[in-house]
Amino acid sequence: MSLTGLQQRLSAIVIWLLMLVVSVLIISRSHFTADLSAFLPSNPTTEQQLLIDQIKSGVASRLILVGIEGADASSRAKLSKEVAQTLRSNPIFVTVNNGEPISSEYDRRYLFDNRYLLSLAITPAHFNVDGLHSAISDSIDQLASSTGLLFKSLLPHDPTGEMLQLLEQMNTQNRPQMFDGAWVSRDGKTALMLIQTRAVGSDTDAQKQAMQKIQEAFDQAIMPLVNENKPKLLMTGPGVFSVVSRDDIKSQVRLIFIVSTVLIAILLLSVYRSLPALLLGFLPVATGILAGIASVSLGFGVVHGITLGFGTALIGEAVDYSIYLFIQTNYAVNVRGKESHRQWILHVWPTIRLGVLTSVFGFAALMLSGFPGLAQLGLYSTAGLIAAATMTRYVLPHLLPTDFKIRNLTHEGLKLSNYACLASRLRWPAIGLIVASSIVVYQHHDHLWSSELAALSPVSAADQALDTRLRAGLGAPDVRYLVVISDNSQESVLMASEQVSIALQALVKAGQLTAFDSASHYLPSLHTQQTRLDSLPKTDELKVNLETAIKDLPIRAKVFTPFLQDIEATRTKPLLQRSNLDGTSMAMAVDAMLLQQGRRWTTLIPLTAPTTGYIDANQIRKALSQARVPNALFVDMKTESNRLYLSYVHEAIMLSLIGLAAIVILLLFALRSPRRVLAIIAPLVASVLTVTACLALSGQLLTILHLIGLLLIVAIGSNYALFFNQPINQNVQSISPHTYASLLLANVATVLGFGLLAFSSVPVLQALGITVAPGVIFALIFSAVFARKASLYKGVV
Repeated sequence: MSLTGLQQRLSAIVIWLLMLVVSVLIISRSHFTADLSAFLPSNPTTEQQLLIDQIKSGVASRLILVGIEGADASSRAKLSKEVAQTLRSNPIFVTVNNGEPISSEYDRRYLFDNRYLLSLAITPAHFNVDGLHSAISDSIDQLASSTGLLFKSLLPHDPTGEMLQLLEQMNTQNRPQMFDGAWVSRDGKTALMLIQTRAVGSDTDAQKQAMQKIQEAFDQAIMPLVNENKPKLLMTGPGVFSVVSRDDIKSQVRLIFIVSTVLIAILLLSVYRSLPALLLGFLPVATGILAGIASVSLGFGVVHGITLGFGTALIGEAVDYSIYLFIQTNYAVNVRGKESHRQWILHVWPTIRLGVLTSVFGFAALMLSGFPGLAQLGLYSTAGLIAAATMTRYVLPHLLPTDFKIRNLTHEGLKLSNYACLASRLRWPAIGLIVASSIVVYQHHDHLWSSELAALSPVSAADQALDTRLRAGLGAPDVRYLVVISDNSQESVLMASEQVSIALQALVKAGQLTAFDSASHYLPSLHTQQTRLDSLPKTDELKVNLETAIKDLPIRAKVFTPFLQDIEATRTKPLLQRSNLDGTSMAMAVDAMLLQQGRRWTTLIPLTAPTTGYIDANQIRKALSQARVPNALFVDMKTESNRLYLSYVHEAIMLSLIGLAAIVILLLFALRSPRRVLAIIAPLVASVLTVTACLALSGQLLTILHLIGLLLIVAIGSNYALFFNQPINQNVQSISPHTYASLLLANVATVLGFGLLAFSSVPVLQALGITVAPGVIFALIFSAVFARKASLYKGVV
């Protein structure tokens, strides 16, 4: 080897090693996630931004629902109290609720001390003679009711009944049942807890730490128990889903990677009969995976779990390049070593390079997506394939030992060449299959794609069912319908929410809403508080009005001395701020409905639908229009999420078509023959149509991951189609037997790599497997069926 050649060899190897080291360092510091936020738009509308905020950092994303099952009811209640007591001392939790009256005293004190600032009834007319007479008469009537005992103690301080009205307003919420001082499910078989973490739901590492602390507290609490029916701990919620999904994806990706690597290794070893060839053949795979993950981490700052699954499957395609090098180099000329590699680079590499470029053009279009998750997959595919192919071309030949060789596959290649020649007889049956597939796809086109954003969720059906069960037990509301108000200050959004509340209350009375909640119920605007304070009369005036109002009532004026004192004390107290809610259960409600992002404030007003389960959006928007709050917006979260997902699907389809158009243009430019381009594109389109029809007939609703799988069929199948339609010239007269052998081996390796994903319990990974594995088989078969006869090798065995 000349000095220049040696320098080139060493330079290529050093650059490759440096790239691997840098990639490993980047990946070691990467953050991995499994939540749906990666599949939400980077430039959202107002409604979409609300959805994103709630998924990423809303209070709902910080809630962990806990259930304790097993043992007897008393033991479950005792455990609930012990676990709650342990967790309340941990600063990573904001609140730990299990029904114990931990905050009840704070709640009652807050409501009672501030009843004249919180009550909707406080107006000047409320304290004139007629107003006081009516209110006190109602209060006296209450003494004979079921709440009489409570009201008797309140009457001297609150003859107008403000406290009872506030308690009534709070108790309209659907609360869990109680047993032995702790929350239980409706069937009494599960002790329930509701925990709010300090960290946002999208902080998966912090959510995992919170789950570990809950588990440790539970393990400590059950340690003294010796009975066989030991209780078990259940956890659910957005943060839990993120942690479980991430861990599930990681563990399954690791398992599938190991199993697929072993199976492909066994396959290659049985073919190569060479351990060096096996080990060297996996180097492009490792290079592609590391480069892909590192690129995504640099480009997006976070790597989604689905991208990891995608990386695992890449082993099935990236190993193709080394297969082509090893097997086809053995045939290129009857000269071994360096000359053989030169001939491969001269005659075979251009075809592989064009195949790589078609894949890159197809996936690069996804990088234009406004959805980070889709752009991640596009970047990963592009970087991974380029790295794997480049390593195969410029580094791998230099790593091969001088005596490198594999088993001669000429005999097998000749057999395969005969089968390939016979494949053309299947052209008309293949055309019939394509026509039938097209008809099936057309018949299912209205319901071919899933319309639910949840279709992208990696959460299993069992975990979703558990979440539904625990939420039903806790009486957690469905936050599907919201009124959203945004402005530049907390005061302005609270004032606007009070205006909107008046309009919504009319809909409640009309039966079009069951109820609604608002932060202003617990923290009125400063303007409203001041107005209510101004409505409170001075002591002398109130005393005169009171004495006149009770003249014909069976009660004496001196009983209400505490009432006069409380009114006077309220008139001089400062207005309520958010900090006054600390220690109350209402703090969580306010934090969930009153949000600050930078200088922008937003308040959410959750709406409870009537028994039909649906809310007439037109009626809500009409009420908002009447309230004359221009920045109030009605949002149907379910409808918005589905609309978002459909726009996601439409964009992905359009980008895929752009990618396909780019591939066609590339092929036309490279091959200069529309007929050859048609011969290459036809088997790819046929494969996509056939797989799509099979999925539709099996009742499978397609998601974005199925679409990525279809793109992969095109990317991988393009290599097959290109080899079956090589140009005929003085150097290459037809497809060589070794090419047939390499194509079949590459196809089986790809099927093993992607096929194992079909057995994954993670739906999004499974979607890739069931799409790509059969698709690449169809691609190879269709490539042989539609190959130009002039390029087929007519050999004999």
